[in-house]
Parts: sequence; C-alpha cells; structure tokens
Amino acid sequence: MSGDPVVLVVEDEPDLANLYSSWLADHCTVRTAYDGTEALDAIDGDVNAVLLDRRMPGISGDRVLDAIRERNLDCRVAMVTAIEPDFEIIEMGFDDYLVKPVSPDDLLDTVDQLLLRSTYDAQIQEFFALASKRALLDSEKSEAQLRASEEYARLEDRIAVLRERVDDTVAQLSGSDAYGRTCRDITREGTT
Repeated sequence: MSGDPVVLVVEDEPDLANLYSSWLADHCTVRTAYDGTEALDAIDGDVNAVLLDRRMPGISGDRVLDAIRERNLDCRVAMVTAIEPDFEIIEMGFDDYLVKPVSPDDLLDTVDQLLLRSTYDAQIQEFFALASKRALLDSEKSEAQLRASEEYARLEDRIAVLRERVDDTVAQLSGSDAYGRTCRDITREGTT
C-alpha cells in the first residue's frame, strides 16, 4: 500500500485497536499503538492522521496529543474516547472528537475528513478544528451553559475572525481549481 495515507490508531484495548485497524485497512496504511509510549514511538512525519484514545494508563492521550503538537508534526488528530466532552476541549489541539462507541462508517468518515483537511492550509485547518469543537459543545451543553462560558464566547469570536479570513482566501482562489470550489463549499457549510 505504498503511497497510501498513513493512519495511526492509538487505543489501549487491543481488541478495539485491532477492530479499528481492520475497518481502515482497505483505505490506508494503518499503524497501531496500544499505549501512549508506543504511540510516541510510532508517530513520525509519515503519519497523516491519528485516532487517539484519551484515557490510557501511563501516558494519557491528552499528553500524546500535546507531544504530537510540540513536535510540529503535520498530521490531523481525532480523539476517539469514552470521555464526554467539556469546555476544556476548546484549548486542546485535536481536529475532531468521537465519543465511543463508534461505527465503522463514523470512523471511516472521520478519517476521510481528517485526510481531506490535511490538504488545506493552517488557516482552514484551524477553522475546521474550532467549528468541530463548537458543534460538539452545542450538542452537549445547554444554551444557558454556552452563554455563561467565557471560553465559548472566545471560541465564537475566533471562528468569526477565521471565517472572514477564509472568505478572503476563497475570494483569491475562486477562479482557480477544485481547491477553490472546495473552500467555497466549506465556507458555505460553516455558516449553516
């Protein structure tokens, strides 16, 4: 499968890690790590996307995520975890968040989205990550909780600033290629 995207599955439950790997095997090259230490050894510049469990013995998924970002690795990360999200996710450096149990379709769709996002520039990637966090919090928190959160207000402000920048970028690219059409589609979805 040389040339295929590389996805690292990090999950401390071997049966679950192997199940995820089997779901992905026909779509990409899969590496599997069964704890945080193995994950840190397995992650390198060839990895395009990481599916990362948050709660693991030893080195947690949160710490693995921090190490990935500190190394400036150009990969997208989805947390795949049983931990319900809370406002602390706003400051975390992941791109998407799935709450277990996940279906094969959800996992494949998430990987497809992560790989697609990896082709966009940093501005678009940040916009998607923040929009995913906002959507997750919108689905998990009450309207009163959202209004009372200063973190959420800052998140909304940052999304608005990025949306303007993305719109400017789209305007510059609008006459070019499929990339420009994709950016317009993304911008349109972000406003709904």
